[in-house]
Amino acid sequence: MELILWRHAEAVDSAPDMARELTPKGRLQAQKMAAFLQQHLPAETRILVSPATRTRQTVAALTDKFTIVNSLAPNASAHAILQAARWPQNSEPVLIVGHQPTLGAVAALLLGSAENALSIKKGALWWFSRRERDDTAQTTLRLAITPEML
Repeated sequence: MELILWRHAEAVDSAPDMARELTPKGRLQAQKMAAFLQQHLPAETRILVSPATRTRQTVAALTDKFTIVNSLAPNASAHAILQAARWPQNSEPVLIVGHQPTLGAVAALLLGSAENALSIKKGALWWFSRRERDDTAQTTLRLAITPEML
């Protein structure tokens, strides 16, 4: 299974939280990462997005074919993210567009970190793979990249 975590791009600081929109810098971050994903994302990838405006605007730079999942909203649990992705049983690749610190908590769990959450920068992408080898499950961090690196 492939699990790709994409933190929403930079958004304005305002209230209400769910209505926050991307800044001009955030729109550029989303466009850069979308261009990268267009070259590397498997065609059969299922895309799940938080209902927040900033996550929907981030993924819109990539596609209009995504599913809004209420359980991915800000302050969701890491387990809610993994459940929505059907990790690790799912055979299809899944892209989650969500929020910090939840995505960082998912990354920490997948990497076996003692930390509660790792820091994922705005607009960044963390790509994990899971496979069975010699009757043992292995999770690998394939890629961690920020928009500034593209």
